[in-house]
Amino acid sequence: MSDERKVKKEEMIPRPAQYLIRFDDLCPAMTQTRWQQYRKVLDEFRIHPILAVIPDNRDPELMRQPEDPRFWEQMGAMEDAGATIALHGYQHRCESRGESLLELHRWSEFAGIELETQRQWIQAGIGLLRDKGLHPRVWAGPRHGFDRNTLQALRELGLEYISDGFARVAFRRHGVIWIPQQLWSPVAKAKGLWTICIHPQSARDSDVERLRLFLKGHWPQVTSFDRVLKEFDGRTLSFREWMYQTVALWRAEWRARRRRKAWNLGRADFRRRGEEE
Repeated sequence: MSDERKVKKEEMIPRPAQYLIRFDDLCPAMTQTRWQQYRKVLDEFRIHPILAVIPDNRDPELMRQPEDPRFWEQMGAMEDAGATIALHGYQHRCESRGESLLELHRWSEFAGIELETQRQWIQAGIGLLRDKGLHPRVWAGPRHGFDRNTLQALRELGLEYISDGFARVAFRRHGVIWIPQQLWSPVAKAKGLWTICIHPQSARDSDVERLRLFLKGHWPQVTSFDRVLKEFDGRTLSFREWMYQTVALWRAEWRARRRRKAWNLGRADFRRRGEEE
């Protein structure tokens, strides 16, 4: 391989690293205290995040308080200021054991569901967000759960971007453009495009401060969805980057399986001790 070809392959990976910030599980009944803390950090550093909004939340675990009547107005104001709205599933009811393209969780809202039902859910979700004055541009599947049917429905309904994948660049696959999402807390990287996915519902005060300190040292490297699209050249993954993503995904799936196993063992031990007592 010539030196010129080597340089081109290296140049496709952003250097220094770029970061996108994404917030998940946003809905009117979410815990407002932590979310408002994060909003102050976003305003402090003028960050334009991806806001993954649940159109019609029916997940009891995400119903932490009475619905905030200002929620939809707040999402609209943030979108007007530069944030990007993502369709975070439909009702966040993860009741399917279908096989997802990314096997990070055992239960999913969409993976394994027939195409027509998925199409109806996605169409309904888009409609609900638009009725609230929002303009969803990205798909962010709950628990990384989606399959080929999901991608077909997204294409048919004109939603061609998804926030997922473990490569270090945006890429085209299965007829949609993947904006990678590989981190769940701030981690400094030397190169690549990295999306940090934050769940305000389960975050602690220390998590908010950790993000603030990270942005203090790295805010010039924080990008936006629109900037990523502007710089995207329509590429598919090179073999080298495909191998990198495959290994990174395998590691993430392995860690997820270990967490599930540890949780199941802990639950079984708790039940055993209860029976002994």
